[in-house]
Amino acid sequence: MSGHSKWHNIRLKKEKTDGQRAQIFTKLSREITVAVKEGGPDPSSNSKLKDIISKAKAANVPNDNIYRVIDKAAGSSDNSNFESITYEGYGPEGVAVIVETLTDNRNRTVSEVRHYFDKYGGNLGATGCVSWNFKRMGVIGIDSEDLDEDAVMLDALDAGASDFKTEDEVFEIYTEPENFGSVLEQLQKLNYTFVSAQIEQVPQTYVKIEDEAKAAALQKLLDKLEEFDDVQNVWHNWEE
Repeated sequence: MSGHSKWHNIRLKKEKTDGQRAQIFTKLSREITVAVKEGGPDPSSNSKLKDIISKAKAANVPNDNIYRVIDKAAGSSDNSNFESITYEGYGPEGVAVIVETLTDNRNRTVSEVRHYFDKYGGNLGATGCVSWNFKRMGVIGIDSEDLDEDAVMLDALDAGASDFKTEDEVFEIYTEPENFGSVLEQLQKLNYTFVSAQIEQVPQTYVKIEDEAKAAALQKLLDKLEEFDDVQNVWHNWEE
């Protein structure tokens, strides 16, 4: 997601049908489970888990559901080994795409990811082919309705944010990855309404597509990747 429609797209995702919301929860549950197995069930000592909990809350996942997954993961003897694999490639018109996955079968995952790139006018590339154009940052979106921009900006900067922007009726707050949790925690205490909150791959430059057919093909590629169960996140530099 990028450009002026990023936050609009996020809102649409949060309003999806029950089945689509269930898929989002399934993916978040997998992230939570892996984080618990790697670093334990206590978010105060497991920063990765803490960040994923914040992401889940911003996606409107109820607290009871989140902590039920944590308890299940902590007490589970399931030895399923999910590994994190990131794929990079190009969509139509050279748009850079990063696909973050959690998988227990890397052959299945790479085959499916490559299939989507090939089918919709892109190509899967080598590691590092596009990631140089992205910066890993914490990104917090606050609904700007009825809020004073200067006041929110001061709150964000006081909390330790590194940048602040306004886009599509959302205040965008950027942090260094290591400061994401503490900044979000401070803002949560101020009872803001969050559109989204997570660690993202933020593009440093964007690509416009004038050809409607190629734009449609890229949108289909992104949709198919996001619908694939093994995919956790899709980042790109398309200026929609």
